[in-house]
Amino acid sequence: MKYRTLGRTGIKVSPYCLGAMMFGALGNTDHDDSIRIIHKALDAGINFVDTADVYARGESEEIVGKALKGRRDNVVLATKAHMPMGDDPNQQGNSRRWLVRAVENSLRRLQTDHVDVFQIHRPAPDTDVEETLSALTDLVRAGKVRAIGTSAFPASDIVESQWVAERRGLVRFRTEQPPYSILNRSIEREVLPVCERYGIGTMVWSPLAGGLLTGRYRKGAKADTHRAAFGFQDLRDDRRLDTVERLLLVADKAGIPLTHLAMAFAVSHPGVTSAIIGPRTMDHLHDLLAGAEITLSDDLLEEIDAIVPPGTDIGTLDVAYNPPAIEHTTMRRRPVDERSAA
Repeated sequence: MKYRTLGRTGIKVSPYCLGAMMFGALGNTDHDDSIRIIHKALDAGINFVDTADVYARGESEEIVGKALKGRRDNVVLATKAHMPMGDDPNQQGNSRRWLVRAVENSLRRLQTDHVDVFQIHRPAPDTDVEETLSALTDLVRAGKVRAIGTSAFPASDIVESQWVAERRGLVRFRTEQPPYSILNRSIEREVLPVCERYGIGTMVWSPLAGGLLTGRYRKGAKADTHRAAFGFQDLRDDRRLDTVERLLLVADKAGIPLTHLAMAFAVSHPGVTSAIIGPRTMDHLHDLLAGAEITLSDDLLEEIDAIVPPGTDIGTLDVAYNPPAIEHTTMRRRPVDERSAA
């Protein structure tokens, strides 16, 4: 496996990053089987593992910690914090109060004294980015974190954080984890160019578009109960399903499975360092690894561009981040008594 440099950190990582969201109550509840899947991925040359505290409320981190015993030094380990981890309103977010505690909790579950990449799982508009960067800088200087990153940050937030870090002498975000697939290409417009400009490494999530690009879900198919548990609604999105049918024809003509086409597409962009795979079973992992060496020709990439133009989305992932200006109607509409132009 050919390794890539994670932005300008100097850290070498595999083009596939093993995502651990499916290990634990959210997917594979058999710890021993999950550990075997992790070991198989490591044996295949994957040296990058990504998890988060919120995945099965810490169970994923615990499984990863057990799996990495005796192998920790050979793995680039990433985790995340931000999502709620309890009923207390302060057990979430990007405040110093929570992030310091969240790191300590993750280190305990992962059975390690440091993580290589600690990421902010989502933006927190109610928290000053300087507050967040200051706390993360202290964690880096304490040796508990090697590099810091973000996930699903808009390009404007990424730029602002870089400016604040430079002006205040704080550690800069070195990675970003955005959604990216053939069906969701909007990050090609600003996020990926901004990351390239600032030397930020990227590990993209959902390169299979929540499972749609496996080819298992076709128009008219019954809803998948496992996917429904995560709130995915795209099985009823005719635009996405119609696009999948067209992509299946491209994959068939090229003689490769749609899964392999989708993964090869994700890692072909020069702004993408790694694509996160999230196998729930050993069979899932074997299928993904079988396509790891596939490279798409320019002609094939142009065929994909003709179906889904660069920088566009065919629908959106239900779990994608919406900034407050989009999420809250009060930020998109003037009060009724102010709407008149008269």
